Amino acid sequence: MPKRKGSLFVVSAPSGAGKTTLCRRAGVVLPGLLHSVSYTTRAPRPGEIPNVHYTFVNRDEFHTMVADGEFIEWAEVHGNFYGTSKGRIEAIVSAGNDVILDIDVQGARHIRDHYPESILIFILPPSIAALEQRLFSRMSDSAEVIGGRLKKAREEISEYKYYDYVIVNDVFEEAFGIFTSIIMAERNGIAKVDHDWIVEHFLKEDQDGYNYASDRIR
Repeated sequence: MPKRKGSLFVVSAPSGAGKTTLCRRAGVVLPGLLHSVSYTTRAPRPGEIPNVHYTFVNRDEFHTMVADGEFIEWAEVHGNFYGTSKGRIEAIVSAGNDVILDIDVQGARHIRDHYPESILIFILPPSIAALEQRLFSRMSDSAEVIGGRLKKAREEISEYKYYDYVIVNDVFEEAFGIFTSIIMAERNGIAKVDHDWIVEHFLKEDQDGYNYASDRIR
């Protein structure tokens, strides 16, 4: 079987648009698609599992990692710090698997600077009103925090044109179908083809110069 080169998928969206749910489900449904767990200084939300949803560290630990160059990108978002581990990404890619990153627009720009071949996907909510409703339904943030998230959402959405794909997450199953289709299509793009395998199995004559295809034609 051909050895396919791994891809790096970067997914961004305003808080509440559903990017995390899309990424996690894709990781379950699609073999070889692994989620690189980010580091954060924020407190875990109810139901979040350390080193599954995020690796939770304090600010001193985070800043030490920054100083040691352990992050490929990091940013402060809503008063908390988030970082993407360079080592974790390289370990996944070197094993021949795809990486999916769930990060903000600022982090996405840094990722593309380091990995220009990465595929960037932006998730939009159906409307600002729908996004507001989703944030309130979480019942995990105050009205003041939600107001700040909505203001930030407009700033983040303005970055959509720098992405390769845009998906509106209105009906989840429809959005998920589009999301996985993009991943599958990119996996089979010409840039990911194992050209040596194709030459060896389809285009190369045997050691005696015998070409089986041309012989059948004769």
